[in-house]
Amino acid sequence: MAARSNCFYCREDLSGKKFVRKDEKQVCVRCFDKFCANTCVECRRPISTDSKELHHKGRYWHSDCFRCAKCYKNLAKESFTSKDDRILCGTCSSREDAPRCHGCYKPILAGTENVEYKGNSWHDECFICYQCQKPIGSKSFIAKNNNIYCSLCHEKKFAKQCACCKKPITTGGVNYQDQPWHSECFVCSSCRKPLAGTRFTSHEEKVYCVDCYKSTVAKKCSACQNPITGFGKATNVVNYEGGSWHDYCFNCKKCSLNLAEKRFVALNGDIYCSDCSKKL
Repeated sequence: MAARSNCFYCREDLSGKKFVRKDEKQVCVRCFDKFCANTCVECRRPISTDSKELHHKGRYWHSDCFRCAKCYKNLAKESFTSKDDRILCGTCSSREDAPRCHGCYKPILAGTENVEYKGNSWHDECFICYQCQKPIGSKSFIAKNNNIYCSLCHEKKFAKQCACCKKPITTGGVNYQDQPWHSECFVCSSCRKPLAGTRFTSHEEKVYCVDCYKSTVAKKCSACQNPITGFGKATNVVNYEGGSWHDYCFNCKKCSLNLAEKRFVALNGDIYCSDCSKKL
């Protein structure tokens, strides 16, 4: 007579029935599911004998429950990685480990064109000018107040504007009366010669080179008929009854005594010192 076999738990006769051997014990299917089956990490239900079981590092899953923790792709037949007790597919694992774009905060995947600047990273298309919002690409840029600007926008926003042409001054330039000028814009009002680095003077809010000021603007000395420029020796001027003199030309008609700071007498358009006027 064949030996009878019974379920270890319920003692049911297992002759001719399906059973499972567990730790050298024979267990009916119903009791196996109830007492012996591993619990699926994902769904928290027992993994019965008719389910395919997967296990990794002491944890168990139904085959259909073994999915990526982020995209839920089934990984029963796929490569995967384990991170912080989570199962991740290769793509999601790469995303987890990839640096985050400083612009859109999405991961920068390996092989993606990107820009690195001062410890931060951007997708190539996210590295844009703060002002015009266009990608900078391989163009030069300037950082200002924690923002990135393309060269053109930086010039428009921050560079000094020329008092003449109103365009940005990017290099060099001239300051005159607290206003900035391009060197090539700061020119004589008459002959248009550049004045940067040369002597010049102003008249009625216009600037002139020395030659043009002498020939077109300066008054003529009533004595020598040369222009009174205010340069060099001719810095002091004497004005009297509509006439102008260099201070060194304001002399007595008779004795040539300089009268620039002395009393004098005017007679018939000429000037005389006090002594000479008494002898006339």
